[in-house]
Amino acid sequence: MKFTYCPDCGTKLIQKEIGDEGLMPYCENCKKPLFDMFSTCIIALVVNEYGEAALLRQGYISHQYYNLVSGYMKPGETAEYTAAREVEEEIGVPVERLRFVGTYWFGKKDMLMIGFIAEAKKRELKLSGEVDAAEWVDASRAIDMVHPGGSVSYALLEYYLKEQESIRQKGSSL
Repeated sequence: MKFTYCPDCGTKLIQKEIGDEGLMPYCENCKKPLFDMFSTCIIALVVNEYGEAALLRQGYISHQYYNLVSGYMKPGETAEYTAAREVEEEIGVPVERLRFVGTYWFGKKDMLMIGFIAEAKKRELKLSGEVDAAEWVDASRAIDMVHPGGSVSYALLEYYLKEQESIRQKGSSL
């Protein structure tokens, strides 16, 4: 979100040079710059002890591709808390171990996605009302079921598969 008016006092903003930031929207009344805002959310690749990934169908996201667990951070939450909460809310699976992978800019929706791999024990998936369907799928097959190239779901699956291959190679060289 780009500000035109100050959200605190309603004054129309001016452009003002702010140090290294350059020209910024600035409220002369409140004496403060207003940085553009964006949403922050998590995205989690949930994997079980069999190397399967939880893939979700959510019609409001895509009718063609599966996706991973994702959700918006709420004020006061850490990214880790949000990831564990969203996994449990969307598919009813408690997270045993959570690993940060990276951050991804999703320009289509002006959001920062914080990516995790969430390890969990395989169990029946219990879906929230925002999930149309979900299933455990072998991760090597799952990568072909999400939006290809450039999607965060694809990037997380690709990261996981490379990581697993590296573990297998190290194990076979011992």
